[in-house]
Amino acid sequence: MIPDSYYTVLSAVLFTIGVVGVLVRRNPLVMFMSIELMLNAANLAFVAFGSRFGSAEGQVIVFFVMTVAAAEVAVGLAIIVAIFRLRSRLSVDDLNLMRW
Repeated sequence: MIPDSYYTVLSAVLFTIGVVGVLVRRNPLVMFMSIELMLNAANLAFVAFGSRFGSAEGQVIVFFVMTVAAAEVAVGLAIIVAIFRLRSRLSVDDLNLMRW
């Protein structure tokens, strides 16, 4: 049996990689993937702690987080594709130029 601390450490490492990806990279697609990585790290922690305490509440929370992530993907990718079609390049620094 794998100890729960391994899951916690893996979740923390994945979340840290996601935070670094959001803070360092300027490409919206990479930032978007980093946010998804952070959500998956939180899901891993919820499932690990849910199994540790013997309740299904962690899995229920993961279900809701995955639902929100699916909506985020639909809206976020639509915005990114619209910006790419308008500007022909993707950069977070150029997004303030979209103001009217």
